[in-house]
Amino acid sequence: MDNRLRAVCDLMVPVVREMAGLHEYDGVVQDLSPEGVRRSLTALARARRDTPVRRDPHDEAHLAVFEEGLRVQFGELELHRRDPYLHLSNLELTAYGREYAPAPERAAARRRHLAQWPDAVDAAIASLDQVSAPVAGALLTAVRGLAAGLDPARDQETATALVAHQRLVAHIARAAETGDPDPRLGGAALAALMGSQEGVDVDLSALAETAERERQRLAELLAEACRALDPHRPVRELVPELLADHPDADGVIPEAAELAAEVIEFTRERGLVPYLDGECRVGPAPESRRWSSAMMTWAAPFEADAPSWYHVTPPGAGWPAAEREEWLTLFSRTGLPSVTVHEVAPGHFAHGRALRHAPTDVRRALHSLTFCEGWAHYAEEMCLEEGFRAGDPRFTIGVALEALVRVTRLTCAIGLHTGAMDVVEATELFVRDAHLARAAAASEARRGTFDAAYGRYTWGKLELLRLREEARKRWGSGFTLQRFHAALLSLGSPPLGLLPAALSG
Repeated sequence: MDNRLRAVCDLMVPVVREMAGLHEYDGVVQDLSPEGVRRSLTALARARRDTPVRRDPHDEAHLAVFEEGLRVQFGELELHRRDPYLHLSNLELTAYGREYAPAPERAAARRRHLAQWPDAVDAAIASLDQVSAPVAGALLTAVRGLAAGLDPARDQETATALVAHQRLVAHIARAAETGDPDPRLGGAALAALMGSQEGVDVDLSALAETAERERQRLAELLAEACRALDPHRPVRELVPELLADHPDADGVIPEAAELAAEVIEFTRERGLVPYLDGECRVGPAPESRRWSSAMMTWAAPFEADAPSWYHVTPPGAGWPAAEREEWLTLFSRTGLPSVTVHEVAPGHFAHGRALRHAPTDVRRALHSLTFCEGWAHYAEEMCLEEGFRAGDPRFTIGVALEALVRVTRLTCAIGLHTGAMDVVEATELFVRDAHLARAAAASEARRGTFDAAYGRYTWGKLELLRLREEARKRWGSGFTLQRFHAALLSLGSPPLGLLPAALSG
């Protein structure tokens, strides 16, 4: 890496280690103390000034967007002072469980990382002086979960790390009790955060209107599919019954594995993506990440090939019966096919395979999360268009329900951070518009307090659909999905502002 790419990666250590596979960062924690962040921003500005521009104009623009996004995130908005999630990612040890290198090498890196927990916790406590009470409350369980699987009796390093971890838990618990009750970033800050990361100017009012139009379209899609399944019952009566049709806890992973094989075969048959090699395994998430019902951990672009993992997490055996049942609705036979398209193919797993073939270091290393999640979300409805499980309205219902959750996130992110709504009102929107049970709706609303850009799924999907229509017009009879997807994925995971470059391919 040259100095510019290095300076960017130094401000994204947990992300590039896991998502890009830059294992030179193994055993390293990012210095997120106030002084550490200042040094990193100075290095970023110096490298941008002193390093020649890239010969590839697209890569130069891609790198420049990330430089500006990091300047806004850490310099202008100082999110390391208000967002504990940045610090949680910095402490996370899960990445060392993947099979990217021999086990002894990964174990040694994990020990080096764990040994730095005390310093990283000190840095986190020094920085996190603006954590609001709602954000702290939303993340407190995740903070505690960092220690899952760590036994203080194992060795002195682990015992010392756990003592440090308890200091961080106490700091976030205090913020949950005494922090500012207002979690808002403010409209200008949210627009700056979203826009700088994607290389575009963001008009939140226009984006909110777009979200409302999309919500209406999806509600109509859901209603039409429900009528096709049962014309005599209203949506609000039919949906809970469909969600209650799910495997038991022991059956979740086998059913997910069957679906993974099905969506991979469908994607291959239709040639929907340029690369779909490699192995995708299915199993439960590591302990510290079992807050997520489903996620993809891919074989990253810079590492030797290894299995990717579609993590699907059933409820724990000791959970109360009501909580187990509600969690299992996330794996309903209506919803799980759409989730698997998103996570596996042609969604994240397929995208991860394409990233391994991206032609430059910038494209392999720097991933726009809005493109990444937008692509996987786009894949759900694209598979519907292409005839996946044609004739079964339940797949359409599942696609619509997943999309209604995502578009409600976009609406709530804007509302929560501009002051147009509070967490209670956001919860009601998830119940009313996304058909979530109240506990799940409250969890989604709380997530919006700390993940201010979690509307990225719908935003990214809509930009990809808009670009696809432009490609149809520009390419005419030369348009195919295969050509469009190959051109898109050759860009890696580009910021939204750079998407038009795909049309020159």
